[in-house]
Amino acid sequence: MITIALTKGRILKDTLPLLAAADIVPEENIAESRKLVFSTNHDDVQLLVLRGIDVLTYIRYGAADLGVVGKDMLMEDGGDELYELHDLAIARCRLMTARQTQQVERSAQSRLKVATKYVNIAQRFYAEKGIQADIIKLYGGMELAPIMNLADEIVDIVDTGKTLVANGLEPVDFIADISSRLVVNKASMKVKYDQLKSLTDLIASAVGDN
Repeated sequence: MITIALTKGRILKDTLPLLAAADIVPEENIAESRKLVFSTNHDDVQLLVLRGIDVLTYIRYGAADLGVVGKDMLMEDGGDELYELHDLAIARCRLMTARQTQQVERSAQSRLKVATKYVNIAQRFYAEKGIQADIIKLYGGMELAPIMNLADEIVDIVDTGKTLVANGLEPVDFIADISSRLVVNKASMKVKYDQLKSLTDLIASAVGDN
């Protein structure tokens, strides 16, 4: 059995056409189901639908062989025990810092308070810039942190930027371009090489055709 872990939300919506191009189709409409495990048109392939960070965990421990996850999750997590095979060129966005519009510049010596779910990325980014930063971990509603004086800046994913503007924030520093990646468990790639190589090549070809 080949188990493919998919990330919920926008990434899932963009991934399903790529899987279809590789002749992997779920037997029921994922968008209309509350299930987390889905059979496909192949008896030996099943799909899991998970949060992005959980996709990495399932692959790392061998509960899934293959997965689709945002580059932001790989940067934050480190990606141990897996190979990053292909950039799928879907769910594109940017990872950036943001702060309130017209915020007064702070001195280089003052410590920043930064709210984010990307703790490891933020720590590396500010350290590389020589900025002392206290990182506050949040799981959502990041734009609220500067408004309520919980943080001076945030580190978050920016797509159109409309949410930032609606909350009186502006993007400041670019950290990385983000898109979804196809990743595979290292042990699975050895044991199931032929199956996985054939499947991942088909998915990669679908990316090139789009």
